[in-house]
Amino acid sequence: MYVPAHYRGSPEAALAVVRAGPLATLVTGADPVPFATHLPVIVPPEVEQALRDGPADLRGHRLIGHMNRANPHWRHIASGEHPSLLIFRGPDGYISPEIYGYTPAAPTWNFTAVHVRGTLRPLPAGEETLRVIHRTVRALEGRFGRRWDMRESLDYFDKIVPAVGAFELDVEEVDGMFKLSQELNEETREKTTQHFATSEHGTHRDLANEMERVNAARCPMSEREK
Repeated sequence: MYVPAHYRGSPEAALAVVRAGPLATLVTGADPVPFATHLPVIVPPEVEQALRDGPADLRGHRLIGHMNRANPHWRHIASGEHPSLLIFRGPDGYISPEIYGYTPAAPTWNFTAVHVRGTLRPLPAGEETLRVIHRTVRALEGRFGRRWDMRESLDYFDKIVPAVGAFELDVEEVDGMFKLSQELNEETREKTTQHFATSEHGTHRDLANEMERVNAARCPMSEREK
């Protein structure tokens, strides 16, 4: 992913996108075109602990995920290790030049995205795959669900696990793209942020929060207080 220097995010910001949007796109090479599958990918608990204790940087750690074994993509990766790309998306939104209040201007699109590259290893069927399922349920229920208790469904999980393929990915590189109007003057950035903050679209408000975070990091306190 091409990331201009002024749009590059910190490792901490990239990690936040991975945590907030665990429905990733897994891309691996194939002929004539790459495979791409949308699937849940999480940071396993021991890695979360390591990230809390040390630098909040995914490089050198691992992620886990799973997909349907009937997917041709699984048959492609099940044979062994593969160089792979995981794409995570954050909030995004279209910007009309009408927001700026001046001309000439051009429309654009603000967005956040993180590309994680590394080596994927398929995990054995059975207990190791079931462990990934349990961990994924706990993580996603804890962050996005209603604290559903899986214990009454464990027998069902045992029945469906033969149809599931799990993997882990050792993270080697992380690129974060945070295109959030950094190139604009402060007044125009504030207009654009306010546009998204008052939008009816839920992800637009998340985008406004990201823009406020980046703007706060760019401006010294004395400038923000003027």
